[in-house]
Amino acid sequence: MCNLYRMTRTVDEVAGLFDAVNDAAGSNLGSEVYPGYPGLVVESGHLRQMIWGFPLQMKGAKGQLLKPKPVNNARTDKLASFFWKSSFAARRCLIPLSGWAEAEGPKGAMTRTWLAVPGADLFAAAGIWRSSEAWGDVYSMVMTDAAGPAAEVHRRMPVLLHVDDYPVWLAGEPDAALDLCRPWDGPVSLDRTAEPWSRGAGSRLV
Repeated sequence: MCNLYRMTRTVDEVAGLFDAVNDAAGSNLGSEVYPGYPGLVVESGHLRQMIWGFPLQMKGAKGQLLKPKPVNNARTDKLASFFWKSSFAARRCLIPLSGWAEAEGPKGAMTRTWLAVPGADLFAAAGIWRSSEAWGDVYSMVMTDAAGPAAEVHRRMPVLLHVDDYPVWLAGEPDAALDLCRPWDGPVSLDRTAEPWSRGAGSRLV
């Protein structure tokens, strides 16, 4: 599960590296991205700013409407469910990132372990997106089983894509895109830090 990632390249650099029309020029984005906050995606040849997480409407104990929760991770085995199905079929995107974090350690004292693709200061995770009334255009990161060093810190990890797989993920048939939702077959680096995890925002996995 990924509830925090970082993207350390500038918007112009990301647009150039993905050969995308820069519709996010002038965006004021932090280097760390949390659920419910804006991040960058590539879709239909354009680099765009969207909110990370599909809004899930919540109700209180008395039935009152509460603030929506961002559902920022989509499990591969749930992509055929009602919540994700239409987005997976028709609105897939790339999520540029430089690394993602998982929490490790005892409850109340968890620290951040950063994971990345060695030698790549920018790579892409598989994403899906849709428009919402609550937050405008939103995206979620597709998750699969963790493999290699990533499995040391969590049972799931983002679906990472090789450059040659980008066209299939973005515009291929759903069955072909689903075939890409598998554990990463390349190397993964781990950086276990003393950074406290507690700054992260809440999220949900559906």
